[in-house]
Amino acid sequence: MKPANAAGTPYYVPPEPKPLPSFLLAVAVHAVLLAFLYFGISWQNTEPVAVEAEVWDMSVQTAAAPPLPPEPAPEPEPEPEPQPEPEPAPPPRPAEAPPVERPVTPAPPDINLEREKQRKAELLKKEQEKRELAEKQKREREEEQRKDLAEKKKQEEVDRKAKELAAKKEAEEKKKEAEKLAAAEKKKEADKLAAEKKKEAADKAAKAKAEAAALAKIRQEDLKRMAGAMGSSGSAEKSTAPKIDSGYVAQITAKIKSNTTYAGSLDEPGNPKAVFRVDQLPTGEIMSVRLARSSGVPEFDRAVENGIRKASPLPKKKDGTVERNLEVNFSMKDLD
Repeated sequence: MKPANAAGTPYYVPPEPKPLPSFLLAVAVHAVLLAFLYFGISWQNTEPVAVEAEVWDMSVQTAAAPPLPPEPAPEPEPEPEPQPEPEPAPPPRPAEAPPVERPVTPAPPDINLEREKQRKAELLKKEQEKRELAEKQKREREEEQRKDLAEKKKQEEVDRKAKELAAKKEAEEKKKEAEKLAAAEKKKEADKLAAEKKKEAADKAAKAKAEAAALAKIRQEDLKRMAGAMGSSGSAEKSTAPKIDSGYVAQITAKIKSNTTYAGSLDEPGNPKAVFRVDQLPTGEIMSVRLARSSGVPEFDRAVENGIRKASPLPKKKDGTVERNLEVNFSMKDLD
């Protein structure tokens, strides 16, 4: 008889019963059979056996008398006959051996019931194993998920640091590039300023050279004119130069002041004064400006010199003439 198959469970062949109980049962049956054979043969042996024994017990056991025969029916009284001597009592029979109790043979177990119990136990075991396997797989999946999450976080951290490093490196490169551009622009400006200064110096030198040449030419013309004047007659023992008109000096000072820009403080002690020598053409255009005496403040000296150059051409006298050589005295308080 095959055990009923539970719903949803695969069919399986029940295992063979264990041989040990069957072997022990066979041994017990053979032992009982041998005992029956032995005691049966001994019990059927009627040969009297002489027994000698020493009785130590104080009580003496005697054999029981045989049962009396039934009394016969009364008959007429016969003649009295002599009484026969009583027969000797038979020897006591040997004590019978106690009967051997047969071992209780256990009822054969219900094989189907045992198989059903075993099948249920195996089903329960399999269900337990399935649950344990499912829990183990769940734990493994959770562990894998935790590992994946940790690995993902670690990778994200690595990517973030890489991005920060790349951004920092890019910022440093941009900064270096900007510094290079700034340095190049600064160098370009410095070169341009140097070129301008060089050009300005060259222009200034060329202008000074041209002014010096023009001044030399004018001086030569003045010398020629003076030489011609000396050849003419004159009654004065020595020539006397005319005095410079004060109004003419005031006009020159006002024009130089209007063209002078000084960013420094005017509260210098002692009212510093700068003295310049100016050579001009008959038209009033300035040929050269030379610092004869410094005020002690270089910025003030340069500001006044630039103002004198910007004031060209200088104002003329009332008669339309100019002083070819001038000594310009300019004090710091004159700028107030």
